[in-house]
Amino acid sequence: MTAQGATLGLIINPVAGMGGSVGLKGTDGEDVLQEAWRRGARPGAEERARGAMNRLVEIGTPLRVLTGSGELGEDVARAAGLDVEVVHSPGPGPTTSADTRAAAEIMAARSVDLLLFVGGDGTARDVLAAVGDGVPVLGVPAGVKMHSAVFGTSPRNAGHLATLFLAASPAARLREAEVMDLDEAAFRGDRLSARLYGYARSPYERHLSQNAKAGSGASGETALRLAAQQVAAGMKPGHLYILGPGTTTRRVADALDLPSTLLGVDAVLDGKSVGADLDEQALLDLMQGRETWIVVGVLGGQGSLFGRGNQQISAAVIRQVGRDHIIVISSLEKLLALETASLHVDTGDAEVDAMLAGYVRIETGPNRSTLFKVEA
Repeated sequence: MTAQGATLGLIINPVAGMGGSVGLKGTDGEDVLQEAWRRGARPGAEERARGAMNRLVEIGTPLRVLTGSGELGEDVARAAGLDVEVVHSPGPGPTTSADTRAAAEIMAARSVDLLLFVGGDGTARDVLAAVGDGVPVLGVPAGVKMHSAVFGTSPRNAGHLATLFLAASPAARLREAEVMDLDEAAFRGDRLSARLYGYARSPYERHLSQNAKAGSGASGETALRLAAQQVAAGMKPGHLYILGPGTTTRRVADALDLPSTLLGVDAVLDGKSVGADLDEQALLDLMQGRETWIVVGVLGGQGSLFGRGNQQISAAVIRQVGRDHIIVISSLEKLLALETASLHVDTGDAEVDAMLAGYVRIETGPNRSTLFKVEA
């Protein structure tokens, strides 16, 4: 670090996460991006970048920022009042992954103390390909898919973790963090195909960092299946039930003898399917005039409840449903494996995150449940 303070590299993927709320499960590729625009998606990465940078400014770390021009990072960094040097400017037309890699290569050559990127797993892959283990990297979560272990649990937590690391706090240590990504084409086809792309050096503090997504073990399968059957049997006539993605909630659909979308969001009314692979707007339309419940599982390894892979169940949907109408199902094994012994939410809406914070009841088996803390 320089005498004037730390040097931070900042890269924003402007279109990260656009496919989430509209049910596209990612925005890799120009065709998918155009479809996201067609469906009414709007960029949100810049707002999430502000959350991280504002946290850095609040804590008051002396900072010099190397970044890309305009929406690649310059706009957010200047708005935060930071000392900015633009080191990469994209050509005409939309920015691409090539811009991410080019900017990252320059920042690594300039030996930034930390490279902070805003995006999802695809952006993490681009950064890793450009810098390897040359500089520490940290992700501000803004994508649809965030299975990698290089992300903070929320934008503000990423900003806080960056501050601890740049201040050489012993609370933030470097670890080898997995960079993973899913095959989006397979993902949109309801098939899960994940690949490990490598390891990045990344700051870590167990309350601020997320772990890589982990699968479930075989133990507790019977208890989980019976818990899902009990949830299905308790569904009330005339009430709409939103089933989140994943194998846990698929068990509820199985108990109702209904087809389900493994990696999408479905809806059930009076024991019948009334919507499959729904986006945010479709959910809000179905909810009109109906008392609604949300049924979700816990993302293994990370402990995420909302904001990772289920962005269709948006802050607007959650606000309208209400905290008391959320049903969480998980195996006890998955909960015990969580390093922080808590769940987290990252809906992009601070008020909704605060509403969800506190203790939530989790169904773990037939007539068995446990209380678990949710952190915003």
